[in-house]
Amino acid sequence: MSEKEQPSIIRLARASGAAARVEPLNLGQRVRELRKRRGWTLEQAAREAGLARSTLSKIENGQMSPTYEALKKLAEGLQISVPQLFTPPVKDQVNGRMAVTRSGEGGAHATATYEHELLAGALTKKRMLPYRARVRARSMEEFDGWVRHDGEEFLYVLTGVIRLYTEFYEPVEMRRGDSAYYDATMGHNVISLSEEDATILWVTSLD
Repeated sequence: MSEKEQPSIIRLARASGAAARVEPLNLGQRVRELRKRRGWTLEQAAREAGLARSTLSKIENGQMSPTYEALKKLAEGLQISVPQLFTPPVKDQVNGRMAVTRSGEGGAHATATYEHELLAGALTKKRMLPYRARVRARSMEEFDGWVRHDGEEFLYVLTGVIRLYTEFYEPVEMRRGDSAYYDATMGHNVISLSEEDATILWVTSLD
């Protein structure tokens, strides 16, 4: 497998995940989400913040712009900092994404040294790239140099025995159930030591 072959799979995944458009923050909606996340009624939240119910209702419905004092009271009542009121809930927002890939139904990408099966191919904007690989290579001579690419990588041996070669470490023999996590910018290659091709699960970060 040439140095370009594995990164081409990663580039394919990145190409399908262009940066998402960032929507402007709606303060009223943000306050409502924070209140409901705590299971509070409008009356409870207003009481905790020391604001009139009508004032909080107008803020949530975008009918008034709160003063800085009102923002401070809101933040204290919601037990967060003022800047957090203006931080879109990206990390903790549940988007409910899911993809199931049945055995043998992943996207196939065969090379001279590996046979890759891309998993969760229906999902775009993935933050990691999972794929199953059948290791065909039996010696380092079959590779055209080291494989290197951005991100970090997790490897898990599914069947057979492999040898993991890395640029800065001694080769490691790995068997079913063994795993490795490494910096993917470091040169790395895998060969099979089994009579039959070994199979591994690879997960590569795309951030």
